[in-house]
Parts: sequence; structure tokens; C-alpha cells
Amino acid sequence: MALMPKRVKYRKQQRGRIHGNATRGNYVAFGEYGLQTLEQAWISGRQIEAGRVAATHFLHREGKVYIRIFPNHSYTAKPLETRMGKGKAEIEGWVARVKPGMVMFEIGGAPEEVAKLALSRVAHKMPVKCRLVTRRHSLA
Repeated sequence: MALMPKRVKYRKQQRGRIHGNATRGNYVAFGEYGLQTLEQAWISGRQIEAGRVAATHFLHREGKVYIRIFPNHSYTAKPLETRMGKGKAEIEGWVARVKPGMVMFEIGGAPEEVAKLALSRVAHKMPVKCRLVTRRHSLA
């Protein structure tokens, strides 16, 4: 089942524009290694799920995958061959809006080379350029 909010205050939203760099969610918080975006984009729930499946399949229960983004922004689309007018279209899907610098996925509890390979597989599923980042300092 696709990722989407359980309930929202307003179903239909305007598209808006993504400005600037990420000020929140721009560091590795839960795992040891993370996947950080270098571009702004809309990332759909299906793309997030594809990344999760790729990471968990590669890890073989060796580590834990943390997903730091959630598709909470709806977008609409008119059906094909429909005349203009007649109001705003129905909701087509849900996306997560990411800014440059946002950490999307994290992996903890896995060796470094395994985590890096898993995150590189996730990066291939994403529609944006990504880079690998590590935790700044350990808790111990």
C-alpha cells in the first residue's frame, strides 16, 4: 500500500515552489550512515517504498533502515483528453518535498561497507542526485 497521510485538514493543495536548502533534517540523527539529497524535488511514496525495499533486501536483517521523509503533500492531475475548466482535478498522488541537504534514509547497526552499498542501491531508486553522509559524532 502506498505511503500517504491518514487524514489531512485540506485535501487539495497548491503546488508551491521549493526554495533554499534544508535547515531541518539535514544531519544523520538515528543511524550511522545517511543518504543526503543534493537537489530539490518531489519524491513519491512509491519511490520511497522502492528505496526501502532495496535497502532491506540488501541488508539481510543485518542493520536497521530509517526513513526520514514522508509524502504529506498531495498533487492533482486532470484526466487525459479532458477539456479545460470544470474545477480542480482529483488527487493523483502524494509526494514528499525535499530540499538540498535533507537526509532521506539512514542505516544503523551494519558494517560500513555493507551500509554504503545498501545506500548506493537506494540512491539509484531516487530521482535526485544524492551523496553518502556519516554521523558527525558518536553518542558514546
